[in-house]
Amino acid sequence: MSSDTGTVATRVTSSRFIGRSQELAELEAALADASAGRPSLAFIAGESGVGKTRLLKELERGALAAEARVVSGDCVSLGEDELPYAPIVAALRSLTRDGDPVLDELGPATRAGLASLLPELAPATTMPVMDRDAPAQSRVFEALLTLLEQLGRDEPVVLAIEDLHWADASTRAFLSFLARSLRAERVLVVASYRPDELHRRHPLRPLLAELERGPRARRIELVPLTRPELAEQLEDILGATPDDARVARMYARSEGNPLFTEELLAAGLDGRGELPPTLRDALMVRIEALPQDAQEVLRVLAAGRRLDHVLLAQASGLESGALREALREAAAGHVIEADDEGNYAFRHALLREVVHDDLLPGEHAELHLALARAFEHRLQEQGGNPRLAAGIAHHYLSAGDQPAGFAAAVRAGDAAEEVHAHGEAARLYERALKLWSRVPDPEALALIDHATLLCRAAASHHDKPRAEALYEAALAEIDETAEPYRAADLLEHLANVRWGLGAAEQALTTLERGLALLPDDDASPERALLLGLRAKFLMLRGRHRSAVEAARDALTAAEAANEPAARSRALNAMGTSLMALGQVDRGAAKLREALDLAVEHKCLPEIRAAYINLADLLHQRGRSDEGRAVAHEGAERTTGTGGYSSWVSTVEAEIALDIGDWAYAERHLPDPGPVTGTTFVNFALRRAELALGQGDAAQARSLLDDVDVAAVNIDEPQFLGVMGALRAELERRAGDLDAARAAIRAALDRIETCTDDVARLARVAAVGVVVEADAAQRACDLGDDEERRRALMEAEFHLGRVGAAAEDGGPVEEAWLRSAEAEHARATGHPDPAAHEAAAEAWDAVQRPYPGALMRWRAGEALVAAGDRDAASATLERAHAVASRLGAGWLLAEIEGLAARGRLVLAGADGTVEEPVATAPQEDPFGLTPRERQVLVLVAEGRTNREIGDSLFMAEKTASVHVSRILAKLDVRSRTEAAAVAHRLGLDGDAAVARPA
Repeated sequence: MSSDTGTVATRVTSSRFIGRSQELAELEAALADASAGRPSLAFIAGESGVGKTRLLKELERGALAAEARVVSGDCVSLGEDELPYAPIVAALRSLTRDGDPVLDELGPATRAGLASLLPELAPATTMPVMDRDAPAQSRVFEALLTLLEQLGRDEPVVLAIEDLHWADASTRAFLSFLARSLRAERVLVVASYRPDELHRRHPLRPLLAELERGPRARRIELVPLTRPELAEQLEDILGATPDDARVARMYARSEGNPLFTEELLAAGLDGRGELPPTLRDALMVRIEALPQDAQEVLRVLAAGRRLDHVLLAQASGLESGALREALREAAAGHVIEADDEGNYAFRHALLREVVHDDLLPGEHAELHLALARAFEHRLQEQGGNPRLAAGIAHHYLSAGDQPAGFAAAVRAGDAAEEVHAHGEAARLYERALKLWSRVPDPEALALIDHATLLCRAAASHHDKPRAEALYEAALAEIDETAEPYRAADLLEHLANVRWGLGAAEQALTTLERGLALLPDDDASPERALLLGLRAKFLMLRGRHRSAVEAARDALTAAEAANEPAARSRALNAMGTSLMALGQVDRGAAKLREALDLAVEHKCLPEIRAAYINLADLLHQRGRSDEGRAVAHEGAERTTGTGGYSSWVSTVEAEIALDIGDWAYAERHLPDPGPVTGTTFVNFALRRAELALGQGDAAQARSLLDDVDVAAVNIDEPQFLGVMGALRAELERRAGDLDAARAAIRAALDRIETCTDDVARLARVAAVGVVVEADAAQRACDLGDDEERRRALMEAEFHLGRVGAAAEDGGPVEEAWLRSAEAEHARATGHPDPAAHEAAAEAWDAVQRPYPGALMRWRAGEALVAAGDRDAASATLERAHAVASRLGAGWLLAEIEGLAARGRLVLAGADGTVEEPVATAPQEDPFGLTPRERQVLVLVAEGRTNREIGDSLFMAEKTASVHVSRILAKLDVRSRTEAAAVAHRLGLDGDAAVARPA
């Protein structure tokens, strides 16, 4: 008999952590990053049984030893149904169970946000919130982010989520939110998943594709153990060194899967004899070895997934003693385990799967029906619980009881909405909609009509195109003549959805359709809200004079209807438009009145909108510090309490970007991520502007290309103007002046008609002058008089536009005008350094350092051309210091290139001075020798190296060497650029210098 047959496993799991040292080191590096304030995400991918859980546990053990905090939870699958926030709730439970003192430090708003997941966290007094169209889920997300930030204040936090392939929609949305929102929190998020579970249309696939590409993300793929590692595993389990033959047999049959190896040993197999054809068969050997009562309990647990003792007793029907014995047998057989909450679950998901798959059809229906009734009994005892409600719906539908499942799905959707689990609510409502025609008397079962169910599904959807379709279906079922107010309310919501999708004309038509249903003298909330929405849309389109008049009508209707949300909306539109029209103090007072009213009545969408518009308009009117303070206050107020807080924080980051705090902007500008419509356009444009400033043209182009697609039907100058200006500047830098001109024309065509938005008009037209100045210079270099005349004419037109905008604008528009005037002088071929310096000073006055540095760069260029090298050095040094501080890569390169060509002395960002190469007094300021000046003249004429050699009596190779040196000294990349620089700065001189004496 072989010596290894007498070795019996005393346990089924290795006590030592084997292999995975590299993977663990990578996770520990991610934790180190998090500890240093660089939040990280890590994804552990691997097939079932390959060791994902063991790796996570080893990370958690090391994290705890390093005095980090660990919170963890598992995702739970209910087939097509979902338990909202399942792993997040499990993680929070550990904090509440242990009475973590951090919970006591949370503010009432944050506790209120968390209370929707764990009611025991509710503050003593919780005020109801009016959030007609705010995504209240964001309050939960903001509260969770605040909690993680607080937890990581004194020690880093590891949030571990297992089985992400079963994640519910809210958990997936929260992960996406975290990826966009984490900036400096000491947080490591680690999630495990099975790639083989992700079918082509699995909802996790696009999310993982997005998250795993992020700069802070790591993907760790676990492969089976090697043969030596498996030998280590066997030795630890068996308590003795296995011989090579046994290792070979086990490795051949387990293929290095640690769980498969353990299960083969636990089933009494040592690699000899007939091997079960699959891992599932091997697992069933374990199950079938248990007593019948234990197997019955496992069947119930397979259907219920995670159940406590009471639910198991009710669903199994076993007597108390028999149930206890059955649980002991299953636990002793290493099939199930109990958690700290007293819930039982299978030790591994595959064990549950094989038991559940082995159920006969009758058993399956009977067990799910028993569980549905047990869950209903629990719900009656405990009151509203969205996870219980979702479980009831799942079990009734799994049992084939469609009427009970339908009614439970509606109730579960309502319960999910109450905790802002919108994704789960939408899924449950959609399930109910599918069952509507299959059950008898659905209105009696659901206690609502079909149109109401459609509206509830639409309101819960993150998928805005689907929400639009559902609202349209609901409208089709409503008799607008019989129920005009109901139809008007629905049309208001539909108009909002369409505007958010960027379908401006459709949104306006929908709004007017709603108003047409109601009498002109009607004093209803529905009409007041629609009138307020009309004023808001006019304001967003830049039609500020019309918006003021519309807001007056809306305000009258809102006061008559005693509708605070409508009144705040009207005051907001009025105040924003008044500020845009130059009545800054009066408009700001209206916006503050709108804010106070919204705060008093907890109208969260209006709170958010008032903060955004007040901060933005103060910034536009040159009061940037005041605007940033308002935005910061708004971000703090809406964090954990209001939807769309990311919009408010984006305004603060946008102001920071403009006033030169690029580091803050980079940390706090949200990534576009999976958002859609105007939200995507807003976030992407801000990121593109930062990328362009930093010199990352590829990133800017990618974002702007995406924006072009998303903004096809958008009708808001605040986006269209920025789009046009950024695209034109991007193409100008790339040398494609035709594309830059097209971008300017497209932007002006879309925003110029009937708009009062002078801020965006001034910016686009001023960039247009810059483009035409480049075009005029190029035409002059090429001797194209017709193109030069065209460029000058276009520059004149754009300058006129900027001038008209400045007449109705403020100090920012005045700065755009000064820039346009200076660039117009450059277009004429007579650059005026004083004009560019005046423009720079205008930008300094409104705290915009980047455009000021751009103007000083142009001033330095003009001074070099005029031969005033000392003034050029001083001017470029100021621009260089700003560009260095900001991290403006493109501008830095341009300034340093100009300084190199002009042989100028510039102090570096650290104050050091780089001395120029010494030149003799008679030498060219760019370091060109007389012979190189002769060569440059001929290059400017378009001569080839051979022709230059013939003219100057030198070899063609010698001419080539001279040309290469000239390109290096002028810091240009091509002969064409060298010729243009020579002509522009007067380096070619009299053509006679190129003729030998």
